[in-house]
Amino acid sequence: MASASPSRRALLERAGVPHLGEAAHIDEEALKRDSKSEGLGVEQTALRLAVAKAAKVSEHHPDKFVLGADQILECEGSWFDKPADMEGARHHLKTLRGSHHRLVNGLAIVHRGSTVWTHTAVATLEMRNFSDMFLETYLDRSGEKILSSVGAYLLEAEGAQLFKTIEGDYFTILGLPLLPVLAFLRQQNIIET
Repeated sequence: MASASPSRRALLERAGVPHLGEAAHIDEEALKRDSKSEGLGVEQTALRLAVAKAAKVSEHHPDKFVLGADQILECEGSWFDKPADMEGARHHLKTLRGSHHRLVNGLAIVHRGSTVWTHTAVATLEMRNFSDMFLETYLDRSGEKILSSVGAYLLEAEGAQLFKTIEGDYFTILGLPLLPVLAFLRQQNIIET
């Protein structure tokens, strides 16, 4: 897997999928800038990033099926990156509070230098209009682990309290739409059918 994400790795481990994880060192910001300048949307950009990550790691493991994944948060036309620090997390959450946002996931599998599978998935979430006091309590209790999430929340933990409604697949929200990945792996006889 072309990712160092603990969440993505844990999802595969819990599903019983043997894998290795290796971070793909690509310039994500440059790819996002290029995508925007070319007029690409969020879905196309997430997919482009996933392909780039898988292709980069595949250079070191050409005979392996390499899974690349990327998630972009989009709210009212703005794209969010992972917050750099707790102040950034506070800003993210204040911006998202009381509104809908989308988590767009791009997935790609590269094998022997070719992209053999791609998939995009979207979840739509509505944050409730929580108080500033709740926000500060949430930030204090959650700590810096939320900085690993593009939305500054972990839905599988106290982050669930931030939301009013959720539409979409739970695994998509966690950053790895697992069921389509498992279906591809079964189709290729990589895991048991």
